[in-house]
Amino acid sequence: MISFRRDFRILGRATGLCVATAVALGAMAPRAAQAQVPKTIRIVVPFPAGGPTDTTARVISEQIGKLHGISFVVENRPGGGSAIASEAVARATPDGGTLLIVAGALLINPILKKVNYDPLTSFEPICKMVRVPHFIVVNRDSPLKSFGEFIAAAKAKPGELTFATVGPATGPHIAFEVLKRRTGADLRFVPYPGTTPSINAVLGGHVAVAMGDFRDVIGQLQSGTLRGLATTAPKRIEQLPDIPTVAELGYPGYEAESWFGLVAPAGTPKDTMSQLTAWVSAAMQDAEVRTKLANTGLFPTGVCGADFTAHLKQQYEEFGRAIREANIQAN
Repeated sequence: MISFRRDFRILGRATGLCVATAVALGAMAPRAAQAQVPKTIRIVVPFPAGGPTDTTARVISEQIGKLHGISFVVENRPGGGSAIASEAVARATPDGGTLLIVAGALLINPILKKVNYDPLTSFEPICKMVRVPHFIVVNRDSPLKSFGEFIAAAKAKPGELTFATVGPATGPHIAFEVLKRRTGADLRFVPYPGTTPSINAVLGGHVAVAMGDFRDVIGQLQSGTLRGLATTAPKRIEQLPDIPTVAELGYPGYEAESWFGLVAPAGTPKDTMSQLTAWVSAAMQDAEVRTKLANTGLFPTGVCGADFTAHLKQQYEEFGRAIREANIQAN
């Protein structure tokens, strides 16, 4: 550290030189950090184009590219329940030039089947970017008027009440199995290949109850064609304030949401990781970015670095416990 305790009369040119040097070094530092990141970055999305993971990747990459002069290529690489893309990125050169959009499937796959990556050691977590709350819904003509009535009906006729969601062996399926165990309700699980088919099944009266993402049920809930019994989010959703949480209805601690994050291959340099994390974190705080995501039913979070690492570890442990207890098998 430079000391200014000596004779101030000698500062003159020396002070000017120190200030100029400090300014120069300060200007160089961001450029040095930025130089660690390739000018073209490929974001691999393990699901088809047009879905929420794809939307998240494109909104974030557009913002970062606009501010920092980085070119982004979004590559959709579906297959294997996200395992194909995850394995490819785990093997990619760890220079920040290849990133992966991740969801709960990153953690679920290794518990259920052999994959060529470790969810906690094959990647460097950058940020959890968005979350998507689930809602438990029924047809507007359903005799089930509340979550309490739904649970009571399931207990009164064990195994008869049908419950639809995406599955099997998905985050929503695991959330359903945990709900069964917490409430003691004997429900019959009906898997669907996507949220839209499961919601259509409820609307058509083919199943009694469904669990769907906010973005897939908000329209029908607001129009009244669906009735919301509860949300699995940790707190009520502002757009649907009259729908209570499962936790507040007598099952404290119960919560389940989809989420999407961004990771890099393990071994990516710390300077590069710091720069990427800073860029993504700043993008998640941008008002325009948050509006774009919110307009597609995605709730921005911006949980980054060590906090995202802790989230992945906690989710991996929770998924593993639930899968073992419910004896969920790979599809």
